[in-house]
Order: sequence, then structure tokens, then C-alpha cells
Amino acid sequence: MKAVLCKDWGLPETLVVEEVASPVAGAGEVLIEVHAAGVNFPDTLIIQKKYQYQPPLPFSPGGEVAGVVKAVGEGVTAFRPGDRVLASCTWGGYAEEVVAKAERVMPVPDGMDFVTASAYVLAYGTSLHALKDRARLAAGETMLVLGAAGGVGISAIEIGKAMGARVIAAASSEDKLALCRERGADETINYGSEDLRERIKALTGGKGPDVIYDPVGGAYTELAFRSIGWEGRHLVVGFAAGEIPRLPLNLALLKSASLVGVFWGAFLQRDQAVTRRHLDDLFELYTSGKVKPPITRTYRLEEAAQALRDVMERRVKGKVAIVPRG
Repeated sequence: MKAVLCKDWGLPETLVVEEVASPVAGAGEVLIEVHAAGVNFPDTLIIQKKYQYQPPLPFSPGGEVAGVVKAVGEGVTAFRPGDRVLASCTWGGYAEEVVAKAERVMPVPDGMDFVTASAYVLAYGTSLHALKDRARLAAGETMLVLGAAGGVGISAIEIGKAMGARVIAAASSEDKLALCRERGADETINYGSEDLRERIKALTGGKGPDVIYDPVGGAYTELAFRSIGWEGRHLVVGFAAGEIPRLPLNLALLKSASLVGVFWGAFLQRDQAVTRRHLDDLFELYTSGKVKPPITRTYRLEEAAQALRDVMERRVKGKVAIVPRG
């Protein structure tokens, strides 16, 4: 089979595509014929040895896939060859086949295509966990989304609206903000040309947002946190800007505000019953039409480096995926 390989830690341009032996499903595992692999920001980190998990070299990046079950290992009874599934595998997804643990495999809902399935669970699961469990977002509250045109940003807009919030989307260009408005944002801020704090003040009547959804980090984190509302919750989702900000903690004191970490991957491993309820909620949101990932581009395996570079340089709007058999 063909696979994208990281043989040495480095930037996307160091990746190669080679023929390798097909993996074999061991006990408790499922072998999946990959039809699509979602491209996510952690994929850009794992190849640089900057992610929480560091697989042994060589390996394929790609933590989110959708496809067809090819074989199952000993003890697996929930799936059989031919089933349409999606899976969270942390790495290994940029390949024609991948093995995943059975507990991290789930059926693809009727009506959901493979590309959409491969780009759904990580982004939308992160946002559902962030807004429901960590922020406890309530109907009528105001939420500010930074980096709003990216995959997790769009998911936060859609889920926030489904939960009854007023959503302010902030992004760096007008074309990105147009996508945010299409996905339900009530108001937008172009922080490439507008003063972020002044616009937040104007759009919230000086009160500030109740919740800030921040997958970006960098310079905008402190600017946004200085504008947060009383008892606001600032969700630390990621650092797409590359810089981990250092906040003056007196800001939290002055607003009685909270900095709240969001690590959906760790959450999934702690309670399988709660995880299943979350996944049921995710698929209900999709089948009811309340959310739908905007897939703006697909790439071939040979274009994986370009896909990762586009994500790193924040050129991507919505979600993108790699199609190994395209």
C-alpha cells in the first residue's frame, strides 16, 4: 500500500510517499481501507516532534480517517468487513490502510460521505466538549470565536448557535468572515484591519463576551482576555499561531474570569459511557442538519505536504481532507 511517511522530524516538505507493507489488525483492532483522512493542526505538530504523543520513526501522520473495514482482529465483534466507519487513530491515517483500536472506531451515519466523516469528529467533538462541558455555554450568552474560519472555529460557530448563543466570529480577512457568516455567525470582526478590543466593546455594549473560544493563541489571546465579560470563561483550545501566550493573571482576578483548558483527546479516554453520549450528540447534530462541516478542498496522498503547509500558514477555510484513493 502507499503511505505518507515521516522518516525524520521536520516540516511538511520532508515527508515522502512510499510503498509499505499493509498493517495487520491485532487483538482488539480494526483494519480500515482509508477513503479519506482529515487534515488537522496536530498533524503539523506531530511530524515536528511537538505533539503530546511522539510515535517511533518512521510513521504516517493523520489522526482522523473514514473508510471501509477490511479485517478485524481477535475479540472484535462490533464491526465486520464491509462496514463504513470512521476512526480516531492519532497517527497513521495518511495511507491507503490503517489499523485503529476498536473502541476508537464508530459507524459512519447514513447520508454522511467519507470525506465529511473524516473531517467531523475531531473538530466538532472538541467544540462540543469545550462549549458543553468546559464553558457550560448557556442560551442567550455571547461567545467570541478567534480563528473562526478554521475547522474548529467553524465547528464552534455552528455548535454555539445550536446551543442558543450569540456568536461573534473573528478572523483575518473578509473572505474568511464571509464563510463565518454563512455558517451562522451573528457578528464578525476582521482583526487584520480592525481594532479587536474596540470592536468587541462595540458589539457587546462594553460588557465583553461571556465565553471566548481560542484555538489560536499568540497575540490575540491577551487582547481578547482583556475584553472578557464578568465571570467569563476563556477556552484554551490550541495554539495555531505558534506562540503560547503568557497572560498577566491579574486580568483573571479583575473580571472574576476563568481560563479553561480543553483537551478532548484525553477526555475521550476517561469515561467510555460519557464519550458514547457525546458521540451520539455529535451525530444527532449532523443528522438534524444543525451542523455540517464545510469541506473546501481535498488533496491526493502526494499533496499531503501542501495540505499541511496550507494548514500551518492558516490558508485553509473550513476543513480539508486527503483522499488516498483519489
